[in-house]
Amino acid sequence: MMLFSDFDARGYRTVDVRSGYGEWVRTYERSVEDVMDIGLLELLTEPSWERARRVADLGCGTGRTGAWLRERGAAAVDGVDLTPEMLDRARLRGAHDYLGEADVRDTGLAGGAYDLVVASLVDEHLADLAPLYGEAWRLAVSGGAFVLVGYHPHFIMHAGMPTHYTPPDGEPTAISTTVHLISDHVTAALEAGWRLAEMREGVIDEQWLAVKPQWKRFRNHPISVATVWRKP
Repeated sequence: MMLFSDFDARGYRTVDVRSGYGEWVRTYERSVEDVMDIGLLELLTEPSWERARRVADLGCGTGRTGAWLRERGAAAVDGVDLTPEMLDRARLRGAHDYLGEADVRDTGLAGGAYDLVVASLVDEHLADLAPLYGEAWRLAVSGGAFVLVGYHPHFIMHAGMPTHYTPPDGEPTAISTTVHLISDHVTAALEAGWRLAEMREGVIDEQWLAVKPQWKRFRNHPISVATVWRKP
């Protein structure tokens, strides 16, 4: 684990995950660009989303990922999140069959019940990756997949930018962020038993600059990463 404070270029006040997302929920949908995570999911060649009979959506938030999965043909999606306010928004969206308040490292969902487990934009808030990969392994059926989309460590370190939002008082606020190298993910996944099937990295390109023109200085730098793991 690397301390984000070693790279912090913003100096924002920092709050815990539950408090931060509980306050950010009002503007979250207008803040997170699809090119960050959904865009990478669309580039993956596997798994076959339409063949997913039952999906576990870890850190489901407002239901963005769950809704995308249902649109791609996933038959059933169960979601968990740490933040009640986020879950309220997800319920209004109506994409999930089940929603529960739980930690992604200890979901309370049935073991060996999901042919697809997904976690998007949550790993940077975890001090240790091993419990996440271990829980995903517990949830997945044999032959199942774990798809993780995360904030790229290179961008966190290069830009010195944590996950953050602007609350009603106008003071930019960071949510507790940890830097995990790609090798940290590989180590945690392999130790849990996963095998890497695919990996994609999202870079700041013209699509990004269309929504964030002020980021020209970051052109061609990786900002997000998606990995697909298989349970033998």
